[in-house]
Amino acid sequence: MKKLSARRRHPLAAVVVLLLALACTGGLYAVFAPAGKAQAEETAQSLTIEEGKKLYTVGCASCHGTDGQGSSDGPSLVGVGAASVDFQVATGRMPAATSQGAQVPKKKNIYSQAQIDQLAAYIASLGAGPSIPTEAQYGPEGADIAKGGELFRNNCAQCHNFTGKGGALTEGKFAPTLEGVDPKHIYEAMQTGPQNMPSFPDTTLSEQNKKDIIAYLHAVNSDETVNPGGLELGGLGPVSEGLFAWIFGLGALIAVAVWVAARTAKAKKS
Repeated sequence: MKKLSARRRHPLAAVVVLLLALACTGGLYAVFAPAGKAQAEETAQSLTIEEGKKLYTVGCASCHGTDGQGSSDGPSLVGVGAASVDFQVATGRMPAATSQGAQVPKKKNIYSQAQIDQLAAYIASLGAGPSIPTEAQYGPEGADIAKGGELFRNNCAQCHNFTGKGGALTEGKFAPTLEGVDPKHIYEAMQTGPQNMPSFPDTTLSEQNKKDIIAYLHAVNSDETVNPGGLELGGLGPVSEGLFAWIFGLGALIAVAVWVAARTAKAKKS
């Protein structure tokens, strides 16, 4: 006992006790902190979904049903995924106008990005679907522009034109221009296939393929791009080029023919 008391009075005893206390505290934190962090994240996600449900009830349920099951005025949203919500709402296509035409056009959105994220979280909770892409997925790093051009011409140019200027479809529908569209929204459109557009999941167009296409569209529609073919006539391809040839080409031929005929008639009179 005397030896123990002497050790307690040792000058280093307090330091040893402090080190032991710190070690115990660190060990306890390492054991319990991860669970606490996971619980906090789960709580935050639950709150996000709850807020999204409130927004959905006010702005979407009248068409898509109270539980997203759809109605006669709107399709089911179960399984469409967060990417579809982010695209449709961020581009202003949803909520749609009361009187709808053949196609819902892009317009100014009415929700903040935080509210869109909440709506997306709620819809994603109804069923698994494509998630919102990250910048690494649609950014220009590592993209092959030439490959993107080839993929775009083979899969997209039939509707959007070969430089993404858009084009007319049947029954009043149209393929919108892709000039100036957020790369994230282009990626989401390929993932989800909104309205008349077919979807291109990763089994059809890989993540790298989508990145290449987005890089190509940025390159051909950039203000810094110089068209090697000269006057692009709006980039609408055979429509504007054919019209130009018809008006100016055929017009020039008619003018030459009239001039030749006038000269011939004048020569005969002489």
